This record gives sequence, structure tokens and C-alpha cells, in this order.
Amino acid sequence: MSATAMETKTRPWGFLLIQGIALVVIGAVFLWSPAKTRADAWMLLVTLLGIYWVIGGVLDLVHMFQDHTAWAWKLFMGVISIMAGGYILMYPVASALALPKIFVLVLGIWGVIQGTVALIMAFRSGSWAMGILGVIALLFGFILIGDYSLPGMGLTFIWVAALWAFIGGIIMIVQAFRQRSA
Repeated sequence: MSATAMETKTRPWGFLLIQGIALVVIGAVFLWSPAKTRADAWMLLVTLLGIYWVIGGVLDLVHMFQDHTAWAWKLFMGVISIMAGGYILMYPVASALALPKIFVLVLGIWGVIQGTVALIMAFRSGSWAMGILGVIALLFGFILIGDYSLPGMGLTFIWVAALWAFIGGIIMIVQAFRQRSA
């Protein structure tokens, strides 16, 4: 049986809607808010990203119990997301100021892993929206991995993350309503 023919349960539409709205809000904050300094924007991004990862990790774990297919990936991504988000929320200054290069590199690696998992899940479920999110996450990850040590990468990261969050959030919201109507 091919990966596209395999039957998998889709994530509940409410989970997609919550994550989509969170991503749109995060993206909008960075695209259109008048953040006074780069440090303020960076600290806000770090905090919002930590919150997003914790919520996303919890939703991955809840979804793992509802749909047992690919449970190991869901468990892995849920635990890693919760740990990364928790660390960021406990030590936002250290994450944002003391380790910016490593932080961007870790985010790049996370983006590649998240994108790969999203593509695998897209092939299994036939979801075009999940496939698009996977490609965007892979591009996001490779951009960050390729240029993490350059000066100003933190500011570039803010713009890339804002665009990824806004576009990805809209796609997730649309997909949530498509699942609900189906």
C-alpha cells in the first residue's frame, strides 16, 4: 500500500483552527506592529514562539491519543515542542540575547524536522494544506540553517518567521473550515 493510499485520521478541525489563529496573530504582530526596537521585537518573538511551541506540543500529544497512526512522530514532536517552548519561556533573555546564533540554528533544525513530518503526514492523508506547510517549514529551516551565523540574522529571522506564521496560519484556518464542512 502506498503512502498516499494509507488511511489516516485528520487532526480535529478545532485544533487546526486554534493553531491557525495563533499563527496569524503572531505573524500580524511582526508584520504590522510598530515595535520600537529590534530587541523588543526579538523578545516578543521569543515569548510568543515559546507559547506557540508549548500549545502546539500539547495539541500534538492530545492528537496522538485520538489518532494512533504515526504516534511516535507525534510523541517526539510534542515532547520536543513542549521542552523547547518551556525552556524559552523559563529563560527568554538567555534564549534571545546570550544564544542568538544557536537559537536560530536550533529553530532551523526544528523547521526542517517539522517540515519533514508535515510532508510525511501530507502524503499519508492527501492534505494539500499540510504539504504546503511542510514545504514552507522546510524552506524556513534551510534558510535559518544556511545563514545562522551572519550578522543581522535575528532581524531576518523575524521577517521570515512573520511571513511563515501569517501565511501558514491562513492555510491552517482554511483547512480547518474545509475539514469541518466535510
